Amino acid sequence: MSRLLDQEGMDLQSENTVSIDALICQAGGQAQMRPQHLIREMPVTIFVNGQELVTLLCTGHHLDELAVGFLRAEGFLESPEDLQHLETDADAGTVRIVSRHDTSLLEKLWNKRTITSGCGKGTLFYHAVDALLAQPLTGDLRIGPAQIWERMQDLNRLSQTYRYTHGVHNTALADPDGIMLFRDDIGRHNAVDMIIGYSFLHALSLTDKMLITTGRLTSELLIKAAKVGLPVLVSRNTATSLAVELATALNITLIGYVRNGKSTVYSGQHRVARD
Repeated sequence: MSRLLDQEGMDLQSENTVSIDALICQAGGQAQMRPQHLIREMPVTIFVNGQELVTLLCTGHHLDELAVGFLRAEGFLESPEDLQHLETDADAGTVRIVSRHDTSLLEKLWNKRTITSGCGKGTLFYHAVDALLAQPLTGDLRIGPAQIWERMQDLNRLSQTYRYTHGVHNTALADPDGIMLFRDDIGRHNAVDMIIGYSFLHALSLTDKMLITTGRLTSELLIKAAKVGLPVLVSRNTATSLAVELATALNITLIGYVRNGKSTVYSGQHRVARD
């Protein structure tokens, strides 16, 4: 399943990290200066139709996918035809997008703010009604327990940056047979937005795919997946109660705690093939 991975699966350690000399201390009193890799963090501001919308804190790679995925999930972009112009400037930390639609009304609903890499509810701009706007998902994608475990192992093998720094969340787009696309970032939502952005820019359908992540399965992530038609979410972490409630209502399969060959299917058990 390397047809989409290509350079996305390469080792991005050199551009995603910086190296410093740090003092390593031990409880016994020994101390030694050693080189340490740190994950890169930088602010990137997104402009839509000339107006500053939001600032994301990220590692600074795949800025086009990050911005497009974020705007797609937030309702600023509905179809490829909406995207008339895209310009990224990594040095300046900006992404400028021109949409064919008048976005002034959407912009008025939002306060300009910085989205941190933290995990609080303030990290995304979802309104309470968003869950009601997302229609229950259909599709006959099925995955077996062994495939769930194998895809999580594939995800863990792909992140060289995590092995260097232990400072990023990993996310992948996959089908039952293999991983198709890999992204990582300091923010778990950033990595997911990159996957969504790539799929949007390349007209890749998500209705028969699954999203694999190392982050928690929260209501924010669940709503984001529902908006773009992802029927299966898989994580090595746990799920929140609201995420499970929404997943059940939206017919999304939620699978967590994929560790040591086991997994917990919180909702949508009909997509998990069993003997």
